[in-house]
Amino acid sequence: MHKTIIIGTGPAGLTAAIYLARANMEPLVIEGWQPGGQLTTTTEVENFPGFPEGILGSELMSNMRKQAQRFGATFKTGSVKSVDFSKRPYTLEVEGLGQLQAESIIISTGASAKYLGIPGEQDNLGRGVSTCATCDGFFFRGKKLIVIGGGDSAMEEASFLTRFATDVRLVHRREELRASKIMQDRARDNEKVSWSLNRTPLEVVGGEIGLKGLRVLNNETGEEELLEADGVFVAIGHTPNTGFLGGQITTDEQGYIIVKPGTTETNIPGVFACGDVQDKIYRQAITAAGSGCMAALDAERYLESLAHDTVNA
Repeated sequence: MHKTIIIGTGPAGLTAAIYLARANMEPLVIEGWQPGGQLTTTTEVENFPGFPEGILGSELMSNMRKQAQRFGATFKTGSVKSVDFSKRPYTLEVEGLGQLQAESIIISTGASAKYLGIPGEQDNLGRGVSTCATCDGFFFRGKKLIVIGGGDSAMEEASFLTRFATDVRLVHRREELRASKIMQDRARDNEKVSWSLNRTPLEVVGGEIGLKGLRVLNNETGEEELLEADGVFVAIGHTPNTGFLGGQITTDEQGYIIVKPGTTETNIPGVFACGDVQDKIYRQAITAAGSGCMAALDAERYLESLAHDTVNA
C-alpha cells in the first residue's frame, strides 16, 4: 500500500515526486521503459530557468530524478497496463511489477509526438529532426527549414520558426490544408514561408554533418525531389498517453485528460493529472513542472482530508 503512486517520469512526474517526497509522503514513481519523457529526445535545453548556459535534456531529467530520490521517492520500472479506480485503494496492474495499490494516483504520462515513420527520421532525431519549434527553433538561426504538416500546429510552428530561419518550407502530402483559414492566412502572408503542397515525404536525408534535406514524391508528376534543408520539423500532432486508463478518466475527444479548472483534479477523487497528458496548448517543460507541483499539493491535501475524516469517523 502506498500513499501516492506517480505514473511517468517527465518534468511533471519528477516535480510531483520532489514535492511529495519533501513532504514525507514517500511516493512511488513508476517509470516506463524509456524514462524521462520527451526531453530525453532533445539535445540542449536553453529555456528552462536556472541554466543560463543551457543543459542537456537527459541531464536535466537525471538531476530531477536524483533530487526526488534524495528526499525519499522510490522508483520502479514497469509499464502500467490497466487501472481500477472503482474503489479505494486504487489498483494498478503493472507489467513486471504485478498489482500495486495506492490511496492517490498522479498521472503524468505525457503525450507522444506523432512521427511519419519514414527512413532517416528517427536516426536524425535531435540531429536536425525535431517535433518542437519552441524548444529547438533557436538552434536554427539563419538556416533553411522544413515543416511537415497541414494543420494549425504546422502553420503555427512555421510562423514561429521564421523568427530564426531564413526560409521555412511547408510540406504537405495534399493540396488542401486542414488548418483553419486564419492560421493559413497568417502563414501565407509571411514572406519567409514557402510551400511544397501535394508532396509526400519519403526520407529524411542526412549528411556527414547535419541534414541534407527531405526527399519527397511529387504527387502531380510522380517524380522524386530533394528539398534541401538544415532542419526538419514534424508537426503532425501528438497522442496523449491515456490508453491504459480504459475510459475511467474523463478525456476530451483527442484523449487529453480533463481536469477541474485551476487544479489537477480529474473526475475521480484522489486521481490527479499533470503535464502534457492534460495540456495540449503549452507543452513546455516548465509548464509541465509547474503542473507537477500543483498535482503534488493537490494530492497532499486530499490525503490529509482522508486522514482527517478517518480520525473523526
